[in-house]
Amino acid sequence: MSDKRKDLVPVEVYCVRFDVLNKIPVVLLKDKDQQRFLPIWIGMFEATQIEIALEKVPVPRPMSHDLMKSLLENFSVSLKETHIHDIIEGTFHARLVMGRNGEDNVEVDARPSDAIALSLRTGTPIFVSAHIIEEAAIVGKVPDDEEIQKFRDFISKVKPSDFKD
Repeated sequence: MSDKRKDLVPVEVYCVRFDVLNKIPVVLLKDKDQQRFLPIWIGMFEATQIEIALEKVPVPRPMSHDLMKSLLENFSVSLKETHIHDIIEGTFHARLVMGRNGEDNVEVDARPSDAIALSLRTGTPIFVSAHIIEEAAIVGKVPDDEEIQKFRDFISKVKPSDFKD
């Protein structure tokens, strides 16, 4: 396993909740191996797209993420992994790792909410950098609104230099 690979923690989408204090949707990612939850605040449209994918709700016409999936399939490109790799000024950053028939992988910058919605549609694994899980995840039971608010306060103050060795 490469050093880059050791830094990645596999997660699953646990649920989408509504932060009632701030009136903003939150997607909760759960560490597959431990009881750690990573809340990421997202937009209402993105929350809807994630919920549609989680619940496998059929849509009469393709939505944006369905279109992305269709484009990947029609151009023989596979979404191999999604990486949520950084927090910069309180904003999470993600990459889509894509490849085609033995060619080198290409990494494309993405918003985590879009990456999650596409990953759910394609059945692609989602990973979060270990330093983000260590610094920002809520440990234990499913977080309640107060814990989510504490985390939001933490994220608003975090700087990239906080993650340097």
